[in-house]
Amino acid sequence: MTYTENVRLALQSIKSNRLRTILTALIIAIGLSALVGILTTIDAIKSSMTEAFSSMGANSFNIRNRGSGIRIGNGKRPKPFKSIRYEDAIKFKERLNAPATVSVSVFASGGSTVKYKQEKTNPNINIQGIDENGLGSQGLDLSLGRNFTNLEATNAGNICIIGSEIAKTVFKKEDPLDKVINVGNNKFKVIGVLAEKGSGMGQNTDRAVYVPLYKAKIINSNANPSYTVTVNVANKDIMDNVIGEATSEFRNIRKIKIKQPNNFEITKSDAVAQTLNENLEYVVIGGIAIGSITLLGASIALMNIMLVSVTERTREIGIRKAIGANPATIRKQFLIEAVIICLLGGFFGILLGVGIGNLISLSMGGSFLMPWGFISGGFVLCVCIGILSGYYPARKASKLDPVEALRYE
Repeated sequence: MTYTENVRLALQSIKSNRLRTILTALIIAIGLSALVGILTTIDAIKSSMTEAFSSMGANSFNIRNRGSGIRIGNGKRPKPFKSIRYEDAIKFKERLNAPATVSVSVFASGGSTVKYKQEKTNPNINIQGIDENGLGSQGLDLSLGRNFTNLEATNAGNICIIGSEIAKTVFKKEDPLDKVINVGNNKFKVIGVLAEKGSGMGQNTDRAVYVPLYKAKIINSNANPSYTVTVNVANKDIMDNVIGEATSEFRNIRKIKIKQPNNFEITKSDAVAQTLNENLEYVVIGGIAIGSITLLGASIALMNIMLVSVTERTREIGIRKAIGANPATIRKQFLIEAVIICLLGGFFGILLGVGIGNLISLSMGGSFLMPWGFISGGFVLCVCIGILSGYYPARKASKLDPVEALRYE
C-alpha cells in the first residue's frame, strides 16, 4: 500500500473521530504554543532592548562611578567608587582632545509633580540635568521648541524641556512653549517638548523634565550626586583609542597615581546590550525547559489517546489484516495518523504562540516579529512528537492477531 493510500485512510479516521482529533490536536497546540510563545517573547525582549541601545548610538561609552548595575538573580550590586563631581565632569569635557562629543548629565530628583494652572501630573516625574549635548547622547528628539545652549547649560536658568506625556497631561491642547510650570518646589519656563518615545531599560523619557546641568546641581535632592559623562565617538574604528585617551585624562583629573587602579567605570553602550543578551540566554534555556515539559505532557497524552484509538478500532484492524494488509502497512497508517494530528495541532499552536509573543512585543513598544526559525522548528518538532508518541500504539496495532481482532466485541 502506498503512502498516499495510508494518508487517505488516516484522514478518513481523523474525520470520523472529530472530537478525539480536536482534543488531541488541542493538547499539542497548547504545548507548542507555550514553547513558541516563550521563545517569541524572548526575541521581542531582545529586539526591544537592541532598539533601545541603538537609539543611544553604538559609538558611545559612559564614565560613571559604578558599573552598569545589571544584575541577574542574586548577583551582587556593583560597589560604587567616590562620586564624580560636577567640576570633574566639566573639566573632562573641556580637556578631552579627541574626535568625539562629550555630554554630562545627572539625576536631580524623582517622584516630583508637575503643575500648570489646575492641571497636575502624578508624583512620578523625574528631573534630570543635562548640557547642550544631553538630548543627542540619549537619542532624544524634540517635537516642539529648542534645545539648551552651552551658556544656558552652565547657568542656573529656570528653563526646562518636558516629556510628551507631561505636555499632554497638563497642557491638554494648549501650546506648552513659553509657559511656566511648577516642578516640585521650582518654577520653570518650557522651551521644548520631547517627541514621544516610551519607556525602555527602566526609564520613561515621556515622564521626565530636563533642566540645565548647573540648575540640577543647585536643586539636586542628593547631597553628593555623581555625574555621568557620555562620550559619542565620530567613528567606531577609533573607539578604543578614544577610550584610552578618556581614561588617561580622567585619571589625571581624579589625581590617580600610576600604580593605583581606576576609581571609575567606563562602559560601552553596546557592551551593556551584549551583557543583557548573554544573560537572556539563561532565560532562553529556562523557557525551552518549561516548553519542553509542556510538550512532554502533550506527547504522553497523544500516546494515550492513540492507544485508546487502537483499542476502539481492533475489529477494523482485524478486517484489514484478513484482506491482506501486512503489519508494516498497519504500523504506517497509525504513525501517519499521529503525525497528521500533531501537524494540525502544531499549526494552531504555532499561530497562537506567535500571536501571544507579538502581543507582548507590541505592548513593550516593539515591532511585529515573524520567527521563521521557530515556526519551521515547530513543524519539525511536531513530526518528531507524532512519530515518538505514535510508534508504540502503531506497533501494538500491527502485532494484533487477526483472528482475535475479528472476534473482539
